[in-house]
Amino acid sequence: MSIDTDLALAVRLADAAGLAIRPHFRSGLEAERKDDASPVTIADRAAEEAMRRILKAEVPRDGIIGEEFGTEEGTSNRTWVLDPIDGTVSFIGGRPIFGTLIALLVDGWPVLGIIDQPILGERWIGASGHPTTFNGKPAHTRTCRELSDAMLATTGPQYFDDHEGDHFMMLAAKTDHKRMMMGGDCYNYGLLASGRIDLVCEAGLKLHDWAALVPVVEGAGGIMCDWNGEPLNMDSDGHVLAIGDPARLEDVIEAMACHH
Repeated sequence: MSIDTDLALAVRLADAAGLAIRPHFRSGLEAERKDDASPVTIADRAAEEAMRRILKAEVPRDGIIGEEFGTEEGTSNRTWVLDPIDGTVSFIGGRPIFGTLIALLVDGWPVLGIIDQPILGERWIGASGHPTTFNGKPAHTRTCRELSDAMLATTGPQYFDDHEGDHFMMLAAKTDHKRMMMGGDCYNYGLLASGRIDLVCEAGLKLHDWAALVPVVEGAGGIMCDWNGEPLNMDSDGHVLAIGDPARLEDVIEAMACHH
């Protein structure tokens, strides 16, 4: 299949997920921890089921890895990776900065990714050999001349262990830390691709959390890697950096002093 055919399919997946999610956002259902009928649970499952139905009908040989329903092995070298609601806490809190993440991996490497925010109607699309778009127009990361000018984002300190937190704070100290942003999950990577922020640093991410982000960030002129500067693939350990200006890569790695 051509990347354009895959892109058209991925867009249909995002549309279907959005239809399933929107009725449950700020719906008034209590998001109780013990109650499996919380809005996020209903929305998560409905969105992933909708996407899986389309994939099974259209590309039955491809594998699927989804946050809610696990892994289905395929018979091709292609795997779709789905996270119906990345940013559960934002969803529950009524903040429209969660997103649906859709990625296509070929031989374990992400070649296509979508970040979709179904409430605001915002969609970033990245694919190998294509420039990243935001709602159909080209998206570009911005230049960052000095690390001290960089605006840094992370989902939150609670996702780092002590050791990781130390490295993160070393990086934060070298950036414009008065403007550091907390919260945001996948939305931060879209903002980075659109040239609004410069760096995102996270740990503990699973494949479905980051696979879709790589083509979006890289197609916008940025770089994604692990904390040692290595490219991300299926075997990566969940330490993720997104850097809008690739010229700052060495500065970031040096600031973090992470040589594991």
